Amino acid sequence: MTVDPANALRLARETLEIEAAALSGLIARLDDGFARAVRMMLAVRGRVVVMGMGKSGHIGRKIAATLASTGTPAMFVHPAEASHGDLGMIKSVDLVLAISNSGESEELTAILPVLKRQGVPLIAITGGTASTLARHADVTIDSSVDREACPLNLAPTASTTAQLALGDALAVVLLDARGFKAEDFARSHPGGALGRRLLTHVSDVMRRGEHLPSVGPSTPFTGLMREMSAKGLGASAVVDDHGQVLGIFTDGDLRRLVEKGADLRTTTAGEVMHPRPLTIREDALAAEAASLMEQHRITSVLVIDANGRLCGAVNSNDLMRAKVI
Repeated sequence: MTVDPANALRLARETLEIEAAALSGLIARLDDGFARAVRMMLAVRGRVVVMGMGKSGHIGRKIAATLASTGTPAMFVHPAEASHGDLGMIKSVDLVLAISNSGESEELTAILPVLKRQGVPLIAITGGTASTLARHADVTIDSSVDREACPLNLAPTASTTAQLALGDALAVVLLDARGFKAEDFARSHPGGALGRRLLTHVSDVMRRGEHLPSVGPSTPFTGLMREMSAKGLGASAVVDDHGQVLGIFTDGDLRRLVEKGADLRTTTAGEVMHPRPLTIREDALAAEAASLMEQHRITSVLVIDANGRLCGAVNSNDLMRAKVI
């Protein structure tokens, strides 16, 4: 079996052109029915239950996942399984979003009378605007396409792209209406990069207790060096008797003193420290600490509590281990 590169590119471009045209056609057909569907979904006290058979079912699963992750409680229920017990998962406080290109899928139309008897609101996304599904629906969103991208005009291609795009449009309008923010998105995606950046606080990743390098201002330089070596941060805080930060001394400060030929044997931490160092609150986002380090070209920052007392320290390696950067 061989592939003609020129023919492959021709078919690929034609597929994209057909699907792009299908999406463009949806824009002109959007009407008040779409807005009514949004209002219904906003008002539902239960969940949006997405249903669909075959390829429409695969699209439905994605739409349900997108809705759920953007502030609209949703789940997918397979129409065939619904006829064999799963219909009990749908309550009168829910709303059904049914997806079918033809609007005549037997497994879907078979359960429509039951849904109506339960008083469950029904929104249809279908290309069959005069179909059984459309007739039962409270609102119908037209997803019809002129033709499929499949050369045989049989395999669901442009039609499923249209369904998916309409589902995304519903999700976007709903999240905007709910005032859904990046922080809300992160809470439903704690394992993702955005979730880590928006949910991880400095207190979650900072070094504290016996792992926190800290000395008093009168500590001899040799004691300061031992503290830095033991804690492995590459720096040490200098604090007063009340834990207030006076300064910081880093490996870079040591290098610069050595380059100047300074006699360090009789000096103290207070004499060599860098006064009034940058600090960050323990309740700040770890991403803020990363931004502070990048902005000032430093590799570590001291952490203070609400009273300004030293309570931790964090460096770029800590943030990398937490996958914040």
